[in-house]
Amino acid sequence: MNPPAELRPEHPQPTGPAERDLVDIPAVEVVSRAAVMLMSAAAEQLGLADEDPDRPAHRDLDEARTLITALAGLLNAALPDLGPHAAAFREGLGALQGAFREYSAVPDQPGQGPGESRPRPH
Repeated sequence: MNPPAELRPEHPQPTGPAERDLVDIPAVEVVSRAAVMLMSAAAEQLGLADEDPDRPAHRDLDEARTLITALAGLLNAALPDLGPHAAAFREGLGALQGAFREYSAVPDQPGQGPGESRPRPH
């Protein structure tokens, strides 16, 4: 059944071997991609991608807190399924949490920082 004309895209979506349907992507890969995106976005918000991370052009700790907390929740739920990549994700989360604490004017109490209020995955 075709959607009504007003709901059809004006430009057809590309199809071909380079495009993958979500159903064809393994769950672990989807979770890994989401974790990498959260890690990258958190690093950007912390200013870690800047040439001088100590004096970045942009640093938003509120946004970084949200992203780090989301990353911790995702990893807490999925870490057992990430296999050999689990350790790298754990290390990345720890590095982001450490950078957040370092850049905070008033650091959170231990266990109260972003992603620390939930049990950390082992």
